[in-house]
Amino acid sequence: MDTSNTPPATATPPVEDDRVWKAGRLDPMPIRKLPDAPPSVHIVGPTVFLVALGVGIGESYMWPRLVLLFGPEIRWLFLIGVTLQAVVMLEMARYAMATGESIFSGAARVFKPLMWFFFIVAIAVYIWPGHLSAGAAAFEQITGIPWIITAIAGLVLVGVVFSLAKVIYNLLENVLSLLIGALVLGTAVIAAMVGSWGDVADTITGMFAIGYLPSEALSAAWFPVIVGACAFAGPSGMQQMWYTLHLRDSGAGMGAHIPKVRGLRHAGEEEEMPARGFMFDTDDPAEMAKWKGWRRWVTFDALLLFWGVTMLVTISFTVIAQSAARLNPGVQTALQQDDREAALGAMSDAVSSAGSSVLGAVFLGFIALIGLNATLGLFDSFSRGQADMTYNFVPGAKKIGMSRLYGIFLWAVIIFGILILLFGPADGPNEILDTLAFLSTFAMGAYCVTLLLVNNRMLPKPIRPRWWSNVIIGFGAVFYLGLLFYCLFAYGVAIG
Repeated sequence: MDTSNTPPATATPPVEDDRVWKAGRLDPMPIRKLPDAPPSVHIVGPTVFLVALGVGIGESYMWPRLVLLFGPEIRWLFLIGVTLQAVVMLEMARYAMATGESIFSGAARVFKPLMWFFFIVAIAVYIWPGHLSAGAAAFEQITGIPWIITAIAGLVLVGVVFSLAKVIYNLLENVLSLLIGALVLGTAVIAAMVGSWGDVADTITGMFAIGYLPSEALSAAWFPVIVGACAFAGPSGMQQMWYTLHLRDSGAGMGAHIPKVRGLRHAGEEEEMPARGFMFDTDDPAEMAKWKGWRRWVTFDALLLFWGVTMLVTISFTVIAQSAARLNPGVQTALQQDDREAALGAMSDAVSSAGSSVLGAVFLGFIALIGLNATLGLFDSFSRGQADMTYNFVPGAKKIGMSRLYGIFLWAVIIFGILILLFGPADGPNEILDTLAFLSTFAMGAYCVTLLLVNNRMLPKPIRPRWWSNVIIGFGAVFYLGLLFYCLFAYGVAIG
């Protein structure tokens, strides 16, 4: 068993504890039993993280802004983006559930510098507190409190909450489940109050207007914005990669053999993390039956909880945007003149028209909630990913411990985020958000390539992806990187 492409020998099987799966040049993975899969139909699970990150500023702000400009037909690009993300989610889960390792460890098994590339990209992308800034801007419209003050307070709150938590995963799952539930119900109620069945029909049919791109959308001012919005159709940037760590912490598949990350206050209670993941016997029919159960479980997550909930919320916001366009025809001109705050104001006014100004304030409160919601997920995920790579691949890092490394990265990104808000180069929350969108598009094209390499080279043949899945992930790489580099060469810009 000298290469990663040779499955474990089974003619004269040795004692299970002695068998290993060799993948790449890192330590081989010991063969262990795959736990039994839970029921396929469920409500709460690790996908709540992707839903929390997917139902973010892109769905509530960037895409409604494009609908105000170009009509609901522009949403065919959103449909492509979020469907592509659902397939990416399934393929990220494949490696994480089969091994208990993150996709970062998988990348290191292919080529260590590939993993360090994502370590650097994560720092480059997520020092920008874009989601929280946009949410704070909405909160400013309600209260008059300057957005910078609210954004800084939000960053500190996130750090304190995660530092005090006993088990980070359990806290996040509970909090995000509550916030997502409020968001889905709240936006649906608001959309029902301000929109019509005609708006719903236009929203749904607009998703299938394949190829619709008016001449204004192909301009240097707006096509780069559309590219950024495509990246924000669902979880953007490295969020899908971090999902593999949430799967591991939830005990999905072989993640059941890996200890959970704790908050700083409880770091002393941390169990020792193994230096590598584990593999199950893919030649054992009983183990493969359990594997198929886990694949059904995560497929339910991808199609119903992730794709379905994300689509439901975006339909609600698109209906609100269409109502805003009817009530305030001048908003399109304002947006064309680069008044980027106009979209949020017009949507708030549309909601207010359904009853009173209180409703408009409630709508802005939802935008602020989305910003906090996304920041909770992003900062946890960033810290979790950087700690995972540092712990496993930086000499001496194991002495510090995974939980303490998590705390170090968490507070480092919070402090840097505060400095960006106070002294950074971006002028206001929208510029921060646009920078984040550009960098996210680049990261997403790169992780599609990485995913193809990891799943097709590091896993045993019986559990590798099907051909159609590889084709879709390959299309994702071309889609994200192609659009990004087209903007660079055609317009000399990467984002609007």
